[in-house]
Amino acid sequence: MILKSYETNKKNIENYRFFLLYGDNEGLKEELSDIINNCFEGSKFKYEESEIIKNKDQFNNSIRNKSLFENKKIVTISRCSEKISETIYDIIEDNIKDIIIIINCGILEKKSKLRNFFEKSKISIIIPTYKDTSQSLINIATKFFNEKKISLSHETINLLINRSNGDRGNLKSELDKISNYIVGKKTISLKEIYTLTNLSENYSASELADSSLSKNKKKTIEILNENNYATEDCFLILRIFLQKIKKIISLLEIKKNERDIDKIISQYKPPIFWKDKPIVKKQMSLWTDKKLYELITKINLLEVNIKMNNSISIILMQNFIYELLEFETNNSA
Repeated sequence: MILKSYETNKKNIENYRFFLLYGDNEGLKEELSDIINNCFEGSKFKYEESEIIKNKDQFNNSIRNKSLFENKKIVTISRCSEKISETIYDIIEDNIKDIIIIINCGILEKKSKLRNFFEKSKISIIIPTYKDTSQSLINIATKFFNEKKISLSHETINLLINRSNGDRGNLKSELDKISNYIVGKKTISLKEIYTLTNLSENYSASELADSSLSKNKKKTIEILNENNYATEDCFLILRIFLQKIKKIISLLEIKKNERDIDKIISQYKPPIFWKDKPIVKKQMSLWTDKKLYELITKINLLEVNIKMNNSISIILMQNFIYELLEFETNNSA
């Protein structure tokens, strides 16, 4: 059955067991996958198509073997193509009960066998995800700023929409940066929005923070060398660092009661974008909450130091990052 993306909350999708999400709107597919996952209770598993193709027998065994403690298995398969078709057909043909499968594909042509099968199947749902319209993105951005009680001009909203490239996932990433930047602020200017969403040239503050916290020295140094930072960039970078550190602390807190790191990351709210999940997992393995709190103290002191020594702000910020790469953590290899 073909379903519109906005109909997922209106239709009784609990009666279906196989879901195909396709198209080029990664942010919308991520949202839809979360909605479907939340409709079912059971053990959740995530795979990449390439993993399944390499280890098809292992995957088939894991699908068919049922634990006494499991009600349902909810399986999400990402970055799929026509290559997954045969495996899915076999599962449907074998009528394996108590299994839900969500398949995340890119663009599928009209002649696609996988797409045609799901469109005609009575036990499956197919949901196309096209680029978001400007109006739908404006609605998301407007709702965000209304909730923050911040008034923005149409010019500023349009700047954000243009930067999102028709994908709500991109827009929400930008709104995430803004959310952390405006803590304690009642207004934000067009210039600040421009800086936040277009930091320097090739690399964003988020990539710099992720590389540093992952102790990826090569990439961190490459980012620092490639960019020509300004003083205002330093404050943004520090805010992004704080945002990411607090997220890791929150995840490590959950880990005290739930040992499955993949499950913790997948179920975290707000959702962690699929591209960021391996990075977050790496950071969780490197850091302890104690060391992260030490890092927060250093960042707070650094921010005060930068305000007092504006002329050498970039040097101070870069020195902090170089020290971070050498910073000892209890879990450092």
